[in-house]
Amino acid sequence: MNLLEKLGVQHGLFLAPMEDVTDISFRLVCKEFGADMVFTEFVNADGLVLSRKPTKTRMKLRIHPEERPIGIQIYGGNLDTMLEAAAIAEQEKPEVLDINAGCWVKKVALRGAGAGLLRDLPAMVTMAEKIVKKVSVPVTLKTRLGWDTDSIRIVELAQMLEDVGIQALTVHCRTRLQGHSGSADWSWVPKVKSRVSIPVILNGDVNTALDAERAFATTGADAVMIARGAIGNPRIFKETKHYFEKRTFLPEATITERFQNALHQLQLAVHYKGERRAVFEMRKHYFGYVKNLPNSKQMRIALMKPETFHEVEELFQKFVNEYSLTGSENDFPHDYFSE
Repeated sequence: MNLLEKLGVQHGLFLAPMEDVTDISFRLVCKEFGADMVFTEFVNADGLVLSRKPTKTRMKLRIHPEERPIGIQIYGGNLDTMLEAAAIAEQEKPEVLDINAGCWVKKVALRGAGAGLLRDLPAMVTMAEKIVKKVSVPVTLKTRLGWDTDSIRIVELAQMLEDVGIQALTVHCRTRLQGHSGSADWSWVPKVKSRVSIPVILNGDVNTALDAERAFATTGADAVMIARGAIGNPRIFKETKHYFEKRTFLPEATITERFQNALHQLQLAVHYKGERRAVFEMRKHYFGYVKNLPNSKQMRIALMKPETFHEVEELFQKFVNEYSLTGSENDFPHDYFSE
C-alpha cells in the first residue's frame, strides 16, 4: 500500500504549497470546499532554525485538526539546517514532510535552495536521504522537470529519490527557467510513473474541473495539485468533485456567494493573525474573488484601501447592492468607487 492509499487520498485533489498564500485560513477554506490534502506555505529552514525570533516562521507550522491530512513543506540549501528544520517540523505531527525542490524565484533558487537543488542532483538526493533517516514521518518531495530544457532528468531523479526513501513525488511540469511562463508539459508524468512505484502527483496548469479530468485521464497521475487556480476560488475543489461525480457543472457562484467566501476566509485570518495583518495579507486573494465581474479592476483597486474587517464587509455589501440594481448584463457606474 503506497502513501496516498494509506492516507485515503489516492486520485485526490491537493492544494499546493504557495508562499504567502496557503496560510491556515486559506487552507481551512479549501478543506471546507473539498481539498483532499493541503500543504503549508514554504517554511524557511534558516528562519526556523537560526533566527533569534522565529515567531512568524514557526507560525507557519501551526496545524488545525480540520486540515488533516496536511503536509509541512520546508526549504533550504544547507543540509545541516534542513535536518534540524525537519526535526522541528516533525514535532507538529504532519501527515507528511515535504521538501521544496521547485521554488524558481531568484532569491531562493540562486542560493541553492528550492529549484536550485536541480543544479546538483546528487546533493538533492543526499539531502532527501538524510531527511528520510532523520524523521519518522513520511517524506515527500516537490520539484520541477529540470533547471532548463537542456537539463531535464526528472525520470532519473525520480528513481534516485525512490531509492532513498521518498514516498511520493510532486512534479511541477515546467523547468526552473520557465517560472510560471509557458505551458506545463504533462507528458513527463507518465514517463516518470513508468519507472517508479511511488505516487506521482501532477502540478501545473490545473485551473478548472476539466483540467483536472484531463490530467488524470492523459497522464495516470495519482493525484493533481492545484495552485494559482485556487487563489480567490477555493470553490474549485467542490466544482471539480461535483463534475467528477455528476458529470455536470455546478452553477457559477453568485456574487453574494463569492463575497461570503472571501469574508469567511478573512474572518479566519483575523482570528489567527489579528485584524490589521489579516486585512493587509488578504489583498492578494481578491483578484480571484472578483474575476470576470463587472468593473472588477475598480473593485480590486478599492479593496486595497480598507484597513478593518468591517470596512471590507461594507465594501462587499455595497458592491452586491449595486449589482442587484444594475443587473448581470450591465456594468457598474464608472464612478462607483469614487467616494
